[in-house]
Amino acid sequence: MPEPLYLSKLGLVSPLGQDLDCVYRRLTEGEPGLVQSAPLLGKPPVPVGAVLGPLAPWPPQTEPRYRSRNNQLLLQAYRQLEDWVQGRLQALGPERVGVVIGTSTSGVLETEGALKAKVAQGEWPLEYDYRTQEIGNGPEFLQQLCGAQGPAYGVSTACTSSAKALGSAVGLIRAGLCDGVLVGGVDSLCGLTLNGFATLAALSAEPARPFEADRQGLNIGEGAALFWLGREPAPVELLAVGESSDAHHMSAPDPTGQGAVAAMRAALAQAGLSPQQIDYLNLHGTATPLNDAMEAKAVAEVFGFGPKLSSTKPLTGHLLGAAGAMEAAVLWLVLTLGGIAPKLPAQTLVGPPDPRLAPLNFAQPEDRLAPGRDLFLMSNNFAFGGSNCSVILGRRAGWN
Repeated sequence: MPEPLYLSKLGLVSPLGQDLDCVYRRLTEGEPGLVQSAPLLGKPPVPVGAVLGPLAPWPPQTEPRYRSRNNQLLLQAYRQLEDWVQGRLQALGPERVGVVIGTSTSGVLETEGALKAKVAQGEWPLEYDYRTQEIGNGPEFLQQLCGAQGPAYGVSTACTSSAKALGSAVGLIRAGLCDGVLVGGVDSLCGLTLNGFATLAALSAEPARPFEADRQGLNIGEGAALFWLGREPAPVELLAVGESSDAHHMSAPDPTGQGAVAAMRAALAQAGLSPQQIDYLNLHGTATPLNDAMEAKAVAEVFGFGPKLSSTKPLTGHLLGAAGAMEAAVLWLVLTLGGIAPKLPAQTLVGPPDPRLAPLNFAQPEDRLAPGRDLFLMSNNFAFGGSNCSVILGRRAGWN
């Protein structure tokens, strides 16, 4: 068995807040963080998971190419674990610390604003720098901010981006290239994604209702989740990142669910676990008709009626490139803040489950995990182009 790797610290900026205790409470009490968006191409506003309130100020001398909302969300998350990261940089050496960030938007919001100015004024704003939009812009910004000198790069595979960033960070340590990695995901609300999903008829005009009979689609969200991944023993162990690519269609999931099945089984095999050992599964659960049908079928094939499970996207919105890290953060919060019998995020059902879907064991409002034993939690993320990723985190019984 490979040496264990742990997610020691978490920095979180989400539609449910930034204080970890508050976020866990809202997750387990079913308190959503959705607000109404601006109108979309003349259509009425829709619910979105927005990060409200001021963000951390830019450090002095921050270059224009790094000044994006995406990077400011990353900065806010980094400030929460900055002391820890700086301590590890001193202990390990900056050349042994990497940065891997998943995103799908990067600086698109700033490009939209600059393009509007160009159309109105005939020239690009002087302060605009196209490099803000590069997928590697955020990791480069974080690397310069913290002083790491190891590999730093972005991962962009749509809604699996930051789940796959976790797998990439594991690979850097296993390959001997790093001893610790600052890893996570970030995405910011912008017109490109909101109008794009509206064009696909995938947005819901009301809070999303995954796996319900009359579900209408998803809500987009924004936020950032950053972890320290390393060898230092901590309560939460990153046990597996199972990946697959079925390449079924540019935007529709494979209705057979075989790519999702492959990712879940790969994660179980990496972790050395049976399906019966998974205590809770955080579903991808977008509330789009095709995705929910595929995921219900795949989960039933791997787990049967299976573990307690829920989708937390009705509370946070779908964070796209940041979804994998944000939902790994949900697992991390359950394992670290839930005590010896952690309370689970319940499935927020407004109406009846879709009877056409395979039956699932949805978590109820008072469900807790059994105390006094090892706990193993999984999250699923599936993306355009048939990219599939399943992450397993665990807490051993000795950590209370």
